[in-house]
Amino acid sequence: MIKFDEKGLVPVVVQDAETKEVLMLAYANEEALRKTLETGYAHYWSRSRKKLWKKGETSGNLQKIVDIRIDCDCDAILYLVKQKGNACHTGNYSCFFRKFDWNCEKL
Repeated sequence: MIKFDEKGLVPVVVQDAETKEVLMLAYANEEALRKTLETGYAHYWSRSRKKLWKKGETSGNLQKIVDIRIDCDCDAILYLVKQKGNACHTGNYSCFFRKFDWNCEKL
């Protein structure tokens, strides 16, 4: 059984199925996971907008699911995807394009 947090969410790490590059981290609730399984495209729960969203619905940068894995504690999910376009809202292919800095400023 998936261990959702107190808000009903589980973290989802998203990885390019071919290159294995980590593209992004998002969160899913049960509805987002069901939509992902039903459609074959990544769906998430937006914590800021408090609503379900399909990745790429407005940008066209869709994530086609290749495989879904769950970690040993059943409290984190991995989507292996075929990424169309960029995964990051900044226009970068991956959200992890910056080196670590203690003084990280939001873009």
